[in-house]
Amino acid sequence: MPVLRVETELPASQEDAFAWHARPGALPRLLPPFEPVRVQQSAGTIEDGARVVLRIEPTPLPLGLTWVAEHDSYDPPHLFRDRQVSGPFKRWEHTHRFEPRDPAADGSPRCQLIDSIEYEPPLGALGAMADRVLIEEKLAAMFRYRHRVTREDLTFHADLAATLAGQRKTVLVTGASGLVGRSVCAILSTGGHTVRKLTRSEPDEPGEFQWKPSKGAIDPAALEGVDAVVHLAGESIVGRWNEEKKRRILRSRVDSTRLLAETVGALPNRPALIVASAIGWYGSRGDAVQTEDSPAAETFLADVCEQWEAAAQPAREAGCRTAHLRLGIVLSPEGGALANMLPAFKFGGGGAVGDGSQWWSWIARDDAASLFVAAALDDRYAGVFNAVAPNPVTSRTFAEVLGDVLNRPTFLRVPKVAARVAFGEMADALLLASARVAPERTLAAGYRFRCVELADALAHLLGREQPPATSPNAAAQTAATASETATR
Repeated sequence: MPVLRVETELPASQEDAFAWHARPGALPRLLPPFEPVRVQQSAGTIEDGARVVLRIEPTPLPLGLTWVAEHDSYDPPHLFRDRQVSGPFKRWEHTHRFEPRDPAADGSPRCQLIDSIEYEPPLGALGAMADRVLIEEKLAAMFRYRHRVTREDLTFHADLAATLAGQRKTVLVTGASGLVGRSVCAILSTGGHTVRKLTRSEPDEPGEFQWKPSKGAIDPAALEGVDAVVHLAGESIVGRWNEEKKRRILRSRVDSTRLLAETVGALPNRPALIVASAIGWYGSRGDAVQTEDSPAAETFLADVCEQWEAAAQPAREAGCRTAHLRLGIVLSPEGGALANMLPAFKFGGGGAVGDGSQWWSWIARDDAASLFVAAALDDRYAGVFNAVAPNPVTSRTFAEVLGDVLNRPTFLRVPKVAARVAFGEMADALLLASARVAPERTLAAGYRFRCVELADALAHLLGREQPPATSPNAAAQTAATASETATR
């Protein structure tokens, strides 16, 4: 029977590493965005008897597959296990072990995470052949991703530990179901913080509360005892713009921000208010580097950003710590710009937009989410911060790097006229605009980016990271160390 064993050293104690896995946000954090797997049902715990139902949606086929796993062998902080009850494998048992290690040279704690997976593919000999050419490769990519996320999350929480001094915060999140919001909630949860969510629909799970920004209504219970509010909700800017679409883009941001600012400003505990913004503030300025101190452009998006940030003024005037994170292009295969590009690039039809000289300032999804978490929990974040990686690239370079990661040609391009015909005004504001943005204040606040280079970010997000070249058993290596092994 095939056995996969993967080990990684973690920058945390055995107890903290186990606790990270035991919290509700761990499962969403560990699901790779490059695999079509979604949580359909979860008990939010790894204790004995807890079940998880995953939905696997093969594409382009409309058929899906349900995978049911049940936890047992719960023994904190040493190990826990999940076993397949029903799903794609004939047999699947995954044991997660945590072993203490001597402290690092600086005295910081360490432990060893050991994942052992015993599995049996379906379909007999045919399944064994698929294991050698497909399953093994997918599992290796999945565990490289999982171990890197675990390691980076624990490092992130350790960086915040000194600031928090052991405190656990309560954070209210809007836009919690969005691309960035889902990760914000999961990262907060795995750090031991309490997450509440504002939703426009009827609440259907604990911790959800209703609000209707257009009517100025918000459930007051949502804000009882909160330490910070992270505001990510807003009408998508993707799509052809007409006057009605532009009105919704503006009003959804300004009205909701003002409602939150006035509400938190009236609270006796004065929670922090962290509001999303965008690098649309800077417009299109060629090769000139834009920092948080650069003035706003004279464009529709810049005007939206100005009014959006100004709408938080009631909270500032009331003495609430307020921060605005100006997001660049958020990269994830689950949504946004990268998801829209991938089909063409995977078929070898991708390339630069326009002449390719315009600067695109990007940020990996987990860095975007981590920045919002840091801003919510760390008092050093007040004012404006650029939520972009330190190394922007041109549209031409972006296409070339994405092509290299996917091993596909990128000689085709999208002419300016074609982009304008397809997307109208949005093409000039987003695809053809040149925004070379630097995260000066973000770096000065002490934030450590997970992904600094585009090639690393794309390889990680798309499951294309390579194991160390020196490894004798490359298929089972994570990106972290050369200590992992696989046995057959």
